[in-house]
Amino acid sequence: MKVQRRPNGGFDLAQAPSHLIRRCQQYYADLYAMEAGARELTPQQFTVLAALDHNEGVSQTALVEITGIDRSTLAEMARRMVDKQLLSRERTEEDQRANAVAITASGRKALRSARLAAERAERALLEILPASDRAKFVKLLGQIAAAAEEYALNGHAKPQRKALRRRRN
Repeated sequence: MKVQRRPNGGFDLAQAPSHLIRRCQQYYADLYAMEAGARELTPQQFTVLAALDHNEGVSQTALVEITGIDRSTLAEMARRMVDKQLLSRERTEEDQRANAVAITASGRKALRSARLAAERAERALLEILPASDRAKFVKLLGQIAAAAEEYALNGHAKPQRKALRRRRN
């Protein structure tokens, strides 16, 4: 897909995948806030708790890798979530410089409540698309996310798509 230029040579945001992804993220955040209400977790806090639900006691460094949240943002989020008693944090035995993070009982309760809000928001987000396109859309987003993971690990993204070769007769 080629990004369309306007007749005056300007950049058309309506055709820019990066801009459209950002707008979709903003829309999801609005849907989540509507579903969760003001007292619930933010989408990023939900992401942290959901990741810890399957990776209890991992280091903050591992949590950065799992969630894709940058190191400084995650450190500040973890500090605030510890203050709110959603998380506990302690130094790891292997490396006294690293923190292991775990969900508290209050954090698990908040996660259960927020999970329902997140599910409703995601359902509302996808309902805009024809039912037959929803699974494909999520699969394509997964391919982009996998390329982002590859880039984070290696400094470059490997193409996820196999090149199709056409035979000429």
